[in-house]
Amino acid sequence: MAEDDLKITVSPQQFSIDVMLEKYAKGDETHIDDIYRRVARGVAMAEPEARRKQVETEFFENFQRGALGAGRIMSAAGTGIQATLINCFVQPVGDAIQGVDENGLPGIYVALLQAAETMRRGGGVGYNFSAIRPKGARVHSTGSSASGPCSYMDVFDASCRTVESAGSRRGAQMGILDCSHPDLLEFIAAKHVKGRWNNFNVSVAVTDEFMQAVADDTPWQLVHPAEPSPSFRASADARQRDDGVWVYREVRAREVWDTIMRSTYDVAEPGVVFVSRMNDDNNLRAVETIRATNPCGEQPLPAYGCCNLGPLNLTRFVREPFAQRHGGTPVFDWDGLAKSTRTQVRFLDDVLDVTLWPLPEQDQEAQAKRRIGVGFTGLGDTLVMLGVRYDAQEGRDFATRVARTMRDEAYRASVELARERGAFPLFDAKKYLETGTFASRLPDDIKAEIHRDGIRNSHLLSIAPTGTVSLAFADNASNGIEPAFSWTYQRTKRMADGSRQSFPVEDHAYRLYRELGGDVKTLPDYFVSALDMSANDHLEMMAAVQPFVDTSISKTVNVPADYPFDAFKDLYFDAWRRGLKGLATYRPNDTLGAVLSVTPETPAIAASDPSDAAEAEVQLDPLRIAIDHRPRGELPAIIEKVEYLTQAGKKSLYVAVSFMEITGRLSGEDVTIERPIEFFIPTGQRDESQQWITATMRSLSLAARGGFVARNLQDMRKVSWDRGQVRLGDVERLDGHKSPRWHDSEVAALAYAIQQILFRRGFLDIEGGQLPSRLLAQRRHESAQVGLVSASSDSGDDDITAVVEDNADAANPHALLPIPGRKCPTCGANAMIRKDGCDFCTACGEVGACG
Repeated sequence: MAEDDLKITVSPQQFSIDVMLEKYAKGDETHIDDIYRRVARGVAMAEPEARRKQVETEFFENFQRGALGAGRIMSAAGTGIQATLINCFVQPVGDAIQGVDENGLPGIYVALLQAAETMRRGGGVGYNFSAIRPKGARVHSTGSSASGPCSYMDVFDASCRTVESAGSRRGAQMGILDCSHPDLLEFIAAKHVKGRWNNFNVSVAVTDEFMQAVADDTPWQLVHPAEPSPSFRASADARQRDDGVWVYREVRAREVWDTIMRSTYDVAEPGVVFVSRMNDDNNLRAVETIRATNPCGEQPLPAYGCCNLGPLNLTRFVREPFAQRHGGTPVFDWDGLAKSTRTQVRFLDDVLDVTLWPLPEQDQEAQAKRRIGVGFTGLGDTLVMLGVRYDAQEGRDFATRVARTMRDEAYRASVELARERGAFPLFDAKKYLETGTFASRLPDDIKAEIHRDGIRNSHLLSIAPTGTVSLAFADNASNGIEPAFSWTYQRTKRMADGSRQSFPVEDHAYRLYRELGGDVKTLPDYFVSALDMSANDHLEMMAAVQPFVDTSISKTVNVPADYPFDAFKDLYFDAWRRGLKGLATYRPNDTLGAVLSVTPETPAIAASDPSDAAEAEVQLDPLRIAIDHRPRGELPAIIEKVEYLTQAGKKSLYVAVSFMEITGRLSGEDVTIERPIEFFIPTGQRDESQQWITATMRSLSLAARGGFVARNLQDMRKVSWDRGQVRLGDVERLDGHKSPRWHDSEVAALAYAIQQILFRRGFLDIEGGQLPSRLLAQRRHESAQVGLVSASSDSGDDDITAVVEDNADAANPHALLPIPGRKCPTCGANAMIRKDGCDFCTACGEVGACG
């Protein structure tokens, strides 16, 4: 086919050019081909040097035919920027604060730091938080009760808000909780609180067992391996099953399902992922378990798995579009689609070898399985250009042929790569092709080739949303598998000064039709948009394509505002029965905002309902206002010296805390407080054993900027380790006697020290609790009256006021160690023994229960 036949016949619209230049162009790049050449050259670096130039040309020409990389690839490949080319990951979160839990999963704050590093390098992150013990579970090390996964999601949300990822892109997150977790109902309701989890999409991981219980209207157990605390067991009917798992409560499955559906109906979340189907269909089900997805849901992934995605723009394979207007017939280039699919497999396989990996665990996971995701975009516009309705059987048949063609060509290309480069390291033909896996349903000739030669990539297909990639490189062709949202609309864009403006945008097929002489005032009936068809039509398209996609599909089912709730619930049940792997819906209402709108947005009207006004006031509490980043220049700060005693001897370090004035509004009045926003250890004092402190300070800073510093410090106080206790500070008994205070780890001791710093500063109370905003504002005003001056965080040592904890008798640590025993509730030492019939602490002398 001639080269001219491959070129687009309409010039890109200005808004598409602006997005391309703003988000993807680098240096002196001014044209799409400049970006294509850079990306092709950068990814081809994975090839042997002798073939590099040839492959670069193949990649570049494939871009010109309609191939694309996902956003991170188009933005960062070939630039030298220290950013990942992978759009998103799934990362594990365990039931521990630091280190790893008993199942080898990273502790919560380890996972938080891993996620922050991933987002900083440009990747979004999905998590399943179900390993975290529920609210009310027993914490053995501290004798307290757990706060549950939802409280820790607040911290992850604040971290995502604070971390600006590579290329000035804000990170995206998916939070998933199992349908059997005891905190499920709290999780479902969380997003009904305005402003909570704004940086999360959330979904419930639903099993076939749960769905069958819903269908049968039978009881459903909310369970967890963690033991409930004594107080929880006293107030609830908790019990331990024969398998050792604790039942926290038993509910009707149908009531839980209705609660999920009602929330989704009202606020569009949580979504639902059918996790049983994801695992049953998985080519690697023998070696991994899927528990989460990436932020948009098209990639079910194991721990540290990645989304390496690249769609093909289907509109570029339409020849003679709209020819039916003149009695002709549009043609789709099936051979061209097959050729581009094969090249795209090689391209994405090379991406795995040239990308920067934020974490070594991600690199290891990718190299072991080499997952990629060839997909498509522009399906809706392609059908319009062919004169076929999206919501007709003919449209679904076309999409099925596209998906089948891409499946077969992608798997054949990966087998060819295996002959050239070797199969992925974990490949096992028998397990890979066993009955039930996606690969077991491939054509017999492809299965025979896989059995004989292996396959380079464990998974090859994914239908993702294409967002700004379609807008920038495909003239706003319809997104992914979706039909066009509207033929013309307003798109809201955040400007450089932080303001938002709306711009008119037109659909690619609509523009092309007009360019070719069509009358856009009376569009033919095959111009069917997302809002013109039924919810079942959306579902039918997903069901037609999913059997040919080895991962999943990201698609939104649009329903009108007055769509009946019972019919809405049936959509999800129908999706499960049809074997889909997930479902997201959108029903317009007053709660939801949108980037796209058919008409220009109007300014918000002040709430007339007093309860609405009160809720808005809460969001302006200066303690809860999120701080996106540290402002430039000097900030008021204090630096204090902290000395503490460990089993290895005495240690000391300086802790710096920076503060920032934040103004909110309460009860109609401006309220200004001083908040800590940054914690760090000045350079030049860290030895190897204290390197973990840097990471702890970073996570604490993120929590502080999100408004959770008090809670985070309390959680840190609960951290324990196996190196013996740490002594810091004093505790005063009721009789006035002072004794040393003991902590279960250096993390806990440092948290206590920071609590005391903030107590002396007037931000926390003596127990580490958060003081209210009004009291903080009053104290700030009183301090200003007496001329209190804080040192600058950028000042020299002469301006530092050092406060040294009183450990003057700590010269000989071993002489001060108490007799080992149980934990003392007064001083915290593991020193409570039985003496003269009574509990007695050998560290502080506290006498407990007798008898």
